[in-house]
Amino acid sequence: MGGHNEGSSPPVKPMPCYPRTSGATGYRLPITRLPPMRFAIVRFPGTWSDRDCQHVLRDVLRQQADIVWHRETDLSGFDAVVLPGGYSYGDYLRCGAIARFSPIMESVAKFADEGRPVIGICNGFQVLCESHILPGVLMRNASLQFRCEWRHITCAGADTPWTASIPAGDVLHIPISHADGNYFADAKTLEQLEDTNRVAFRYCDAAGNVTPDANPNGSVNNIAGIVNERGNVLGMMPHPERAGEAIVGGTDGNRIWRSLIEQAVATVA
Repeated sequence: MGGHNEGSSPPVKPMPCYPRTSGATGYRLPITRLPPMRFAIVRFPGTWSDRDCQHVLRDVLRQQADIVWHRETDLSGFDAVVLPGGYSYGDYLRCGAIARFSPIMESVAKFADEGRPVIGICNGFQVLCESHILPGVLMRNASLQFRCEWRHITCAGADTPWTASIPAGDVLHIPISHADGNYFADAKTLEQLEDTNRVAFRYCDAAGNVTPDANPNGSVNNIAGIVNERGNVLGMMPHPERAGEAIVGGTDGNRIWRSLIEQAVATVA
């Protein structure tokens, strides 16, 4: 596909990186007042959620969103990177195990190291773990079944621009769609994640109770999403792009995208 970016938008001046800030929450700016960010949505062979992400970001939230082929290496013109869901390389070997070697992943790692925002959704979360940008692994669901259903998750209060506008304890209703979403990490890693407040979301019931019955895949500690040490990289199994319009069942996923956008405005204000 060469240098072609599907759905490309006119070049815009990149926003600065987003440093980890403590307590920078509560920004509720109307979306119509926000300048557009430019999102790079990475497409691997087998990706299927790239167009859903582009639709929500571009057509619903009025941001600039380009689909970028995995052989590209230049992310300098973008403000945020999205690794969407799907079956990259057919999920051969392990989910995300081959995609980690795509040319673009070196640039994604550099982008993350610079403190710029990256989100990995479902298969994208698996790719981030396989690339060692995030710790742990996503294993086969404890039920050994593929699960495609709406689930509740609670914001665990991690210090990240991806949830800075979502109060800790708020419950979001967002769908899942995976067979390998069972998050696992060794005891030391789990202790570090918990002690440093790096769990972003946990599976819960409608009232926000984190219980075994609310866990759809067996993830340790009901973990649905985590962030890196700096807080700029989020990996999550639920699909926020599938909860972007009322007509498809709800709009809670937009709270995650809006949180990042509002943090960007607050950073440059």
